Amino acid sequence: DVQLQASGGGLVQAGGSLRLSCAASGFTDDDYAIGWFRQAPGKEREGISCIGSSDDNTWYADSVKGRFTISRDNDKNMLYLRMNSLKPEDMSVYYCILFSSTWYYWGEGTQVTVSS
Repeated sequence: DVQLQASGGGLVQAGGSLRLSCAASGFTDDDYAIGWFRQAPGKEREGISCIGSSDDNTWYADSVKGRFTISRDNDKNMLYLRMNSLKPEDMSVYYCILFSSTWYYWGEGTQVTVSS
């Protein structure tokens, strides 16, 4: 079974930084992308970043571009999201997602709280 476990969330002051991690396991497909989305209470789900499985192509939502950096370690099956200059509007539950053109998986999220 595919498992994705996000971690690294916490409480940070506005302007601060956090690094999220995602441990992925149980998949064998070589053609996929992996990324992050977030969802705050009462708000729609928002895709924020993704990266290809075998190249360095990345995508960022405009809301995080220039502040967040996605990276991966394929040897460890780990995905990371470095979040700098955090804003109160970044407060949300963050999830990692593994997807291809035909399937997708996500797991438990991690809470990021940003105090103003």
